[in-house]
Amino acid sequence: MSDTLSLPWASDFHCHLRQGDMMDTVVPMVEQGGVRTVLAMPNLTPPLTTTQMAVDYGTALQKLAPNVRFILTLYLNPDLKPEEVAKAAAAGITAVKVYPSGVTTNSDWGVLDFKTYYPTFQAMQDHNLVLCLHGECPSDASKGICILNAEERFLATLRELHEAFPRLRIVLEHATTKAAVDCVKSLGDTVACTITAHHLFITIDDWAGQPHHFCKPVAKYPSDRDALQEVVRSGHPRFFLGSDSAPHPRRAKQGEKPAAGVFTTPILVPLMATLFERLGCLDKLEAFVSTYGRAFYQLPAASLSDARLVLRRKALEIPESYSISGGSAQMSDAVVPFMAKQELAWQIDSV
Repeated sequence: MSDTLSLPWASDFHCHLRQGDMMDTVVPMVEQGGVRTVLAMPNLTPPLTTTQMAVDYGTALQKLAPNVRFILTLYLNPDLKPEEVAKAAAAGITAVKVYPSGVTTNSDWGVLDFKTYYPTFQAMQDHNLVLCLHGECPSDASKGICILNAEERFLATLRELHEAFPRLRIVLEHATTKAAVDCVKSLGDTVACTITAHHLFITIDDWAGQPHHFCKPVAKYPSDRDALQEVVRSGHPRFFLGSDSAPHPRRAKQGEKPAAGVFTTPILVPLMATLFERLGCLDKLEAFVSTYGRAFYQLPAASLSDARLVLRRKALEIPESYSISGGSAQMSDAVVPFMAKQELAWQIDSV
């Protein structure tokens, strides 16, 4: 077996790049992790609700990482009318992100009733924008909904949206359940699904009591992780990488109410190579981290003349933490990565 891998630079179709000092810290790490195309999430404070806000954010990101292509998104909100959708499409905005109200970080402005947005979805279908879904229902004890079944309870909404807008490209993001995998597979070619690195590794036991493995949606049961691993092992073309890497300061992760988010950006491709080797499907790695997602998002495929990423089979110890730019290097001014202080089997040979 070869000790090197050569593949196109990866594409991450779901990443939180933050703002302020955290943005200055994590954006240069995108390329460090083996990625040169990234879909940037809009749930900032305030969220990116207009075309101009998204364009300005893209400009700021590009200054920090000039080699990276940033795919920009808008945050679905009541003011996102069909006219703004047309404006966004003309400005090169690629997608609109939907957060059901209150389900994760900075989702307080999120959706309560999807049908009120049907004119917006129609405009998105007409202008070929992608609808990115955080696929969970808000927890509601009176309806029997909690973080363990919120994703499965959302799937009926996914089916309804696909039936109402069959030409609208829809991405169910960060799937965590066998039910979600089966649902996406059962729908048409305009419905796809991103899977994170961490959900391919962990189950509920790995985040209960471990705040740095806690995210939304939460990792579920071993049978759910098995379903995620099996669909990537099979090479299904509508399942591809979306890391949902979401950095928080250590103080926010280790407080009384830990923030939801797992940070994988600087180790992303070595992490995926290590996992795919364990699963016996290194031959599927390139398609999962590059080919399939680019095809669904209608981006040019990598060519033989493009720069390639080289990985070497060499132990990589994941740092205990990364200092936040502009911080004081105290406990509150660092980000703890996924699998901190553990060892990966692959590392990037050069960046």
